[in-house]
Amino acid sequence: MANSPQSKKRARQAERRYTVNKMRRSRIRTFLRKVEEALASGDQTAAAEALKAAQPELMRGVTKGIVHKNTAARKMSRLASRVKSLA
Repeated sequence: MANSPQSKKRARQAERRYTVNKMRRSRIRTFLRKVEEALASGDQTAAAEALKAAQPELMRGVTKGIVHKNTAARKMSRLASRVKSLA
C-alpha cells in the first residue's frame, strides 16, 4: 500500500490514467466494430465511411500510447483490404 505522499499521488494518477485509457480503448473498439458490422452487411459505401471514421480514432490511440503503432497499421491495412474486396 502507498505510504509516502508521492506514492499516494502516483496511485491516484495511475487510477485516473487507467480509467481514461479504458474509455479510449472502448471507443476505438466501438469504431472498429462499426466497420466490422458494415462489412458483414456487405455494404461497401457504409464500410468505407465507417473505416474513414475509425482511422483517426485508431491513430489517436497510437498517439496516446494505448495501441502500438504497428498494431494500428496492421488493423487499418487489413480492414482497408477487406473493404476494397467488397467492390
